[in-house]
Amino acid sequence: MMFTTAFLVQALLASAAFAIPTSKERAASRRARRSGATRQSKPVDRITSPTSEVSNASYVEFSSNWAGAVLVASTATYKSVTGTFTVPTPKSTGGSSEQCATAWVGIDGDTCDTAILQTGVDFCVTGSSVSYDGWYEFYPAASVDFSGISFSTGDSVTVTATVISTSEGTLTIENNSKGTTVTKTVSSSAKLCETNAEWIVEDFEECEGSDCELVPFANFGSIEFTGASATTSSGTVTPAGSTLIEIEQNNEVLTTVSQSGSTVSIVYV
Repeated sequence: MMFTTAFLVQALLASAAFAIPTSKERAASRRARRSGATRQSKPVDRITSPTSEVSNASYVEFSSNWAGAVLVASTATYKSVTGTFTVPTPKSTGGSSEQCATAWVGIDGDTCDTAILQTGVDFCVTGSSVSYDGWYEFYPAASVDFSGISFSTGDSVTVTATVISTSEGTLTIENNSKGTTVTKTVSSSAKLCETNAEWIVEDFEECEGSDCELVPFANFGSIEFTGASATTSSGTVTPAGSTLIEIEQNNEVLTTVSQSGSTVSIVYV
């Protein structure tokens, strides 16, 4: 009888283990759910009258979807932007629905909102299960997931966006921990202004037709872009002097952003 009970317990544990989806299965499931919708990063959605509870007056901007640092050129034009961050472990803020955030670098999307050349990594959580996707986008086109690259918590990732012309660019993600790199050259009928360079954590949108809404925002912990720099027509610059943007949703500020030298830190609060 004891043998039978032990056998049944082992069988149940084994079947439960087989039922746990792998990271690849979770990513495939996400792509299947996206089949009827498109994933898209969008220009910054400024909040012109932030909640009165906001006390940190040093931040120039608040938005519903962007947190991070933005350089705005007065005369030079931005030709590339890069930064390195560690892949976080996203945590659910409650409920059973999937929650996500994304970290990316890009050209334009702030003062120039007609086009964005950008690439980054999504991190999503459902319960205790997490998944990651690398993507590229030349807004206003929807984003596209990279193939041939995977991510795990703690991986060091470098993301780079490079302008070829106002209507063409190259987007690259390097997983420094795994030794893999993916690159895509993209073009668009939309024209870059080349006046903004960004290091951003975003609450991105999913759209069905013209109906778009922000995905539930995950607690991403913290993202620190190191080695952050942008190349201009007159040289290379750090994020020093950038506009810092925080995410505010439902009258609550969800992030804290700071910048020092070539580092941009974004923390979920």
